[in-house]
Amino acid sequence: MICHKNPRASKLQLKHERCSLCSRDTDLQLIQTNITLSLSSFSLFLYYYCFVCSTLKFSEILTLWPHHCLLLSSPYNHSLLLSLSTPSLLSMASSQISFSLVCLALLLFSFPLTVTSIGINYGQVANNLPPPKNVIPLLKSVGATKVKLYDADPQALRAFSGSGFDLTVSLGNEYLAQMKDSDKARDWVKQNVQAYLPGTKIVAIVVGNEVLTSNQSDLSAALFPAMQSIHGALVDCGLNKQIFVTTAHSLAILDVSYPPSATSFRHDLLGTLTPILDFHVKTGSPILINAYPFFAYEGNPKHISLDFVLFQPNQGFTDPGSNFHYDNMLFAQVDAVYHALDAVGISYKKVPIVVSETGWPSNGDPQEVGANCDNARKYNGNLIKMMMSKKMRTPIRPDCDLTIFVFALFNENMKPGPTSERNYGLFNPDGTPVYSLGIKTSSSSGGGSSGSKNSTGGGGSSSSGGTTGGSPGASAGGGIYTPENPSPDYMSISSARGKGRFVECVFFFLLLCIIKLRL
Repeated sequence: MICHKNPRASKLQLKHERCSLCSRDTDLQLIQTNITLSLSSFSLFLYYYCFVCSTLKFSEILTLWPHHCLLLSSPYNHSLLLSLSTPSLLSMASSQISFSLVCLALLLFSFPLTVTSIGINYGQVANNLPPPKNVIPLLKSVGATKVKLYDADPQALRAFSGSGFDLTVSLGNEYLAQMKDSDKARDWVKQNVQAYLPGTKIVAIVVGNEVLTSNQSDLSAALFPAMQSIHGALVDCGLNKQIFVTTAHSLAILDVSYPPSATSFRHDLLGTLTPILDFHVKTGSPILINAYPFFAYEGNPKHISLDFVLFQPNQGFTDPGSNFHYDNMLFAQVDAVYHALDAVGISYKKVPIVVSETGWPSNGDPQEVGANCDNARKYNGNLIKMMMSKKMRTPIRPDCDLTIFVFALFNENMKPGPTSERNYGLFNPDGTPVYSLGIKTSSSSGGGSSGSKNSTGGGGSSSSGGTTGGSPGASAGGGIYTPENPSPDYMSISSARGKGRFVECVFFFLLLCIIKLRL
């Protein structure tokens, strides 16, 4: 028996079913699109994170990504999603979002930290030093990645070609008057900088050293015009984006240095110093400071704790003006300069500071209190260990990484002045360490290092290094030192590089999520 249906009713029912199916199909497609975009966004975020953190090679990411896209766009995946009920799809989307948040939270705790780059001053005021090509293994043996020269020695510039070191070259005080001429400045840049690029990685030019406290008015008057001319020459050569121009000062530019919150620049120097500070603001270059806690201790050993200046465990002091606590003198000296910058004007708050020289002599005259091997070993050893284990940041600038150059690579036997000036070196001229730093290399090299001073430091005269007594260790090799015993943890310091990468990754992920939502 055949059952006849109302043709009109059948058509209406079929139309309704088709509309319901289309509506359901549209909903499912929208949910599928959202899930696909969510998966794609999070996957892109993970791939980008892996690439930035160097956990995956770029070629590996390129290999993985097409397979992921194929999986998301495959008919099987589409059928699987359509076969699920709407609550199941919503549950899947919710689970995916929850999974993304969990992974994001795990990312907060798994991001790798980086450490401060170690800088070394390489002076050559001596007649018994090895050729520049032989110093590269010594620099690597103490983990150095930055090197500062006190000239633009062609032999040294050629030796560092392809070495990977960030190199700072210097223009001596004797050339400042000539550099006021823009043509001569351009010739100097072309001959001493541009000619060695890109093989030699020159990143900075230091124009003059401790000029403002040299008591030579002619030099002081020539400093700022020379800086302008050298910077202008870099602009003409198209190098101003990769090489900055600056000058180095001693702490004698401050009227007082203790406590840090009470410091300011000397009033008699402000007229010459202010245009230089404006130059730093305009070009984004740092101000360089030669800071030597040794000089402070030598001048007042009865009232200054030796442990405080040597980065040894100590009670430290709290600055009554800022309420910041200091456990070592170097950070207090750096913050004194930051306070002086703040006192001049708010526009200078963003000028970064680089410690262009710091060190401790391993030998000295009888009246040079504290100049001995043991103190030099502690000062330079603790400082290098700190730089190898974390970022260097001071209380007043907890978000600014402090670059430090240890003075110096060698004892230089032709430096004038007291005995200490010839005994700041980490190494003797024959390549043996002046003393053990208490750090060991990952390869088979021995010994430690010694601190040396190259050009005028802290408020004193130029230093040099001659061979000084000290226990020569094994010849330094080319390995990288790792701390044998961690130095005291004076401050909680995080990685700016790591933090920057993490923020970049999170921003990238959130941007993809916003695009997904708008779609």
